[in-house]
Amino acid sequence: QVQLVESGGGLVQPGGSLRLSCAASGFTFRSVGMSWARQAPGKGIEWVSGIGSSGAITKYADSVKSRFTISRDNAKNMLYLQMNDLKLEDTAVYYCATMEAWGRIGAYRGQGTQVTVSS
Repeated sequence: QVQLVESGGGLVQPGGSLRLSCAASGFTFRSVGMSWARQAPGKGIEWVSGIGSSGAITKYADSVKSRFTISRDNAKNMLYLQMNDLKLEDTAVYYCATMEAWGRIGAYRGQGTQVTVSS
């Protein structure tokens, strides 16, 4: 079955950096567009970034553009999100998910990893 397991979350000060990882299994990872999404307390899920199946095309929500970088390693079935210059408003549970379309997560997502930005 499809499994997506995130790691790398934690507590960081404003301006700091974190790198999230997602280990994928149970499907042909290299053939599927992938995304990162997040959910802040009391809010709905927000699509953060997406990457095409080959990794050649990436897109970002305006709120994270120029600060976050999505990447993937198809040989290792891994998805990554490098987050720099973190802000208080980036605090959320971050999910790795398949991508249905640009800006929309697909049917499968992981359990999430908590990112807390606090001074």
